[in-house]
Amino acid sequence: MTSASPPRPRPVAGRRRGVLVPTLVTLGVIVVAVLVLAQVWTEVMWFDQLGFVEVLRTEWATRGLLFVAGFALMAGAVGFSLSFAYRSRPVYAPTTQEQASLDQYREAIEPLRRLVLIVGPVVLGLFAGGAASQQWTTVQLWIHGGQVGEVDPEYGMDLGFFLFTLPGLRFVVSFLMAVTVLSAITAVATHYLYGGVRIGGGSGTPRTTRAARVHLSVLGAAVLVLMAANYWLDRYSILTKQQSGDNRWQGAGFTDINAVVPSRAILAVAALVVAGAFVATAITGNWRLPAIGVGLMVVAAIVVGGVYPAIVQRFQVQPNQQDAESDYIQRNIDATLAAYDLEDVQVEEYDASVTAEPGALREDAETTASIRLLDPTIVSPSFKQLQQIRGFYDFPESLSVDRYEIDGESRDTVIAVRELDLAGLNDAQRNWTNDTTVYTHGFGVVAAYGNTRGARGAPEFWEGGIPSTGEMGDYEPRIYFGQSSPEYSIVGGPEGTDGWEFDYPDDETGTGSVPYRFPTQDVSAGPEIDDPFSKLLYALKFGDEQILFSDRVTPDSQILYDRDPRERVAKIAPYLDLDGRVYPAVVDGRVKWVIDGYTTSDQYPYAALRSLEEATTDSLTETSATVQTLLPKQVNYIRNSVKATVDAYDGSVDLYAWDTQDPVLAAWQEVFPTSLQPMSEISGELMSHLRYPEDLFKVQRNLLNQYHVTDAAQFFSGNDFWANPYDPTVTSTEVPQPPYYLTLQMPGADEARFSLMSTFIPSGANARNVLTGYLAVDAEAGDTPGQVSESYGTLRLLELSRDSTVPGPGQAASNFTADPTVSNELNILARGDSLVRRGNLLTLPVGGGLLYVQPVYVQASSGTTYPLLQRVLVSFGDEIGFAETLDGALDQVFGGDSGAEAGDAGTEGESGTPPTEEPTDGATAEPTAEPTAEPTAEPSPGSGVVTDARTALDEALADAQQAIEDGQAALADGDFAAYGEAQDRLDAAIAEALAAEGRLDD
Repeated sequence: MTSASPPRPRPVAGRRRGVLVPTLVTLGVIVVAVLVLAQVWTEVMWFDQLGFVEVLRTEWATRGLLFVAGFALMAGAVGFSLSFAYRSRPVYAPTTQEQASLDQYREAIEPLRRLVLIVGPVVLGLFAGGAASQQWTTVQLWIHGGQVGEVDPEYGMDLGFFLFTLPGLRFVVSFLMAVTVLSAITAVATHYLYGGVRIGGGSGTPRTTRAARVHLSVLGAAVLVLMAANYWLDRYSILTKQQSGDNRWQGAGFTDINAVVPSRAILAVAALVVAGAFVATAITGNWRLPAIGVGLMVVAAIVVGGVYPAIVQRFQVQPNQQDAESDYIQRNIDATLAAYDLEDVQVEEYDASVTAEPGALREDAETTASIRLLDPTIVSPSFKQLQQIRGFYDFPESLSVDRYEIDGESRDTVIAVRELDLAGLNDAQRNWTNDTTVYTHGFGVVAAYGNTRGARGAPEFWEGGIPSTGEMGDYEPRIYFGQSSPEYSIVGGPEGTDGWEFDYPDDETGTGSVPYRFPTQDVSAGPEIDDPFSKLLYALKFGDEQILFSDRVTPDSQILYDRDPRERVAKIAPYLDLDGRVYPAVVDGRVKWVIDGYTTSDQYPYAALRSLEEATTDSLTETSATVQTLLPKQVNYIRNSVKATVDAYDGSVDLYAWDTQDPVLAAWQEVFPTSLQPMSEISGELMSHLRYPEDLFKVQRNLLNQYHVTDAAQFFSGNDFWANPYDPTVTSTEVPQPPYYLTLQMPGADEARFSLMSTFIPSGANARNVLTGYLAVDAEAGDTPGQVSESYGTLRLLELSRDSTVPGPGQAASNFTADPTVSNELNILARGDSLVRRGNLLTLPVGGGLLYVQPVYVQASSGTTYPLLQRVLVSFGDEIGFAETLDGALDQVFGGDSGAEAGDAGTEGESGTPPTEEPTDGATAEPTAEPTAEPTAEPSPGSGVVTDARTALDEALADAQQAIEDGQAALADGDFAAYGEAQDRLDAAIAEALAAEGRLDD
């Protein structure tokens, strides 16, 4: 009998390692890498397409090296300090109550000790590396900055040391100080935790182990050496000190030079001596000497560094402050004028007349003819109403002023680009295909004469329409890059096709529009997205999967993004501060955006420090979305070193080195040797549209509020300081009046020039609003290729006498409002559904005095609203003119004949009062042929004369009200003929009302 054999035991298989976790980790790494590439590699493609990849490479390489260096220094020093303190701990901790209390902390930390020793230094290293990488511009300027050729007034050192070397040295010392202090803190904590440093115990018990003593002594010595370096560098940095209290100047003063600078030298030496005491302690083990040294340093810092300078200031300077500070104030004045390019301001005493004489403008005929009536901050709605064409086109709320040669004559022009605004599409039109591939660009520029007006007070356009027609000539009208362009567009298509982009509206095509295909085969305007990987990266970058799947993204497609001109220049020139205004110009057959770039510094010895944001804030920047202030940074040196252009069609960027004497720009040219083109590459046509930048002028006028005073004693007293007047057209807040571009001939100049001007009034809370100064700069660069006009940038300052009675802008505006005739007619114009808007208040030095000119616009307060120029206000001294045209208002002010013709001469009647058949109020020139049939009755007192005048006034006001209502209704319907007829009736009613009011006054 046999039995079955027992089954053999099966071997236990080892548990297979799961593949899920590694797979998920791998996928996570791939996803993160792709997401990073979607941001990083697309930037490389963008810069490479523009030809500025060198800028990105240099910036990233510098940032990367600084990050690595900062990380390595911080993480290495702190990690070594922690590791050394732990490894050198006593094998047996002393059996004391203090150590027994620390046992529980050691036990709690022990499981995490390895993690802390690694993660702690790494985290600190990441923060340090990030902070170091932010200083890439400081390091590059330190490496490439050269000699300036000028020396400071105290040490006689080249200014290049202060502008380039000193900031770099301060960065290195400060960074090393942070590394050393954090290393010392972690070392003390670790030594104490593990028994290397003991606080308690008997008097004979060693406080530290030998290893801890050496470690901490070396770190203490390093901290003291760095403190000494910091004290020594303070001696130079004090030359850029911001004075406190009531002092009105910057830079080191008497106390700083004679007390603070010596004290810093003493403290630097003292820190080195104490550092030596720490080194000695590492050898001898005696902590008493460094402890005494540190205590004495603290006392010295208080006495020598604080008390002594305070005593000198209180008892030596303040009793004789003007004499003591005079030399240092003069240093501040001279340095400020040099740092802000104000050394060559042409100052002239101007004995301004306040009496308007007939023919007074005869010598200023060219200036008078060029006075700008079109306010670029008001007429944008008029451009939109009359030139928008389609709702998806738009204009900025503040237009630009430029000059163009028309029929051989230079004319001031208000110009704007007709940009694409996707918000103007209705909801049914908004989808990815339309937003990205159909509506891709704006079309054309619109330009109007600045010194006259068209029918009914509308702008007189000399270029406009779609397709663009006028005096501009042929140019590429398509605007792919502008201030309101879509976030991104995809353009291009197969060669030989018409394309699917909306080019411009045309009713004759049958479809209502003309299609367009951007020629990507010939023109590069953006990175190519001709492969699946590029599509994936951009789909991730913009969060639109349609980029991956749309048939309109073809091998011939390019993607356009970062299309704002300011943004494009800021990315490829990160070392520049950009002017708050970007303006268009038609140059060599292309629309170019022009941007002014500035190099700045806050390290110019003795120069006054200014906030760029505060200095460039005015009523325009407060109300405009397209005109901005400069960045909120403090500077004491500025130059308009670069002129940049961005092509509105293909987005190409050109940077031109404008100020070849600027040492800061010279340093950046060493950093980016291929980024900047020489001035010789500027064409004559582009040169004719380059101008003196607004923000630089704002900063300079802000400085001249004080620094027009060049005598130290007078500067100290501060009794002749000025202020920039508030804009009287803005009543909601008190902000400075912006400077204005206009063509004018300054007194003593040979010819009228395109200029930028501003005015000054006395400073102080109770100061009179009278003019004390008038500043204008020649803003015209000329039209010679590669060569700037000799007079460009010449600043001319007219100083009025201290007892001047010439009204300031605020007083001039108040005089307009208080004038009965002006007030009555403005009230009539504002009746009903109308809104009266006063334009920019221009000031011109003509006729031996100062002339104020202000256009007056009328628009509906609701419905279809856009302003039309209806009247012009003029004042000279106490004389006020108010007429339909500037020419008429000037004649009113100057006794019936100003002596010159304004640009709107001859336009009377286009919105004025037609001839009337009504009888006149005065006597006839000749006696009547026959006597009247009945004798005229003697009027009795209180007869119907007054009653008739009042009745006539009421009827005239009623007629004016009806004309206003009819005019607004016509505007709403777009019936310009009816609107013009209503305006004629309004003018006639106003004339009748004024005549009736005159009879009442009589």
